Amino acid sequence: MPKGYLVAHIRIHDKDAFEEFKQLSGAAIKAHNGKVLVRNPSPDHREGGAQGLAIVIEFESIDAARAFYESDAYTEARAIREKISDTDLILVEGL
Repeated sequence: MPKGYLVAHIRIHDKDAFEEFKQLSGAAIKAHNGKVLVRNPSPDHREGGAQGLAIVIEFESIDAARAFYESDAYTEARAIREKISDTDLILVEGL
C-alpha cells in the first residue's frame, strides 16, 4: 500500500506561539504513527509562492494522513497554527 504524505510550507508570524503548535502537533503526529521526513526553516526555494518552513510527514497510507489531519488532537494544534501563520498544505499519496 502506498504511503501518505503531508506536505506544507508555513510562514510563521509568532515564533513563541509556534512552539505551542509544535508540541501539540508533534504529539498528534506520534499518535498517528507519522514520521517527519523534512523540517527545514529555509529551503532552497526555486519556483512558486509556497515559501516558509518546509515540512514533509510520512504516514502509513493516505487514509492515515487524513485521519491525522482530521483528528481532534491535530484540529486543536491547527487552530493555533492558523492564528499565528499562513500555510500551504496538501495531503498526497505516494507511488
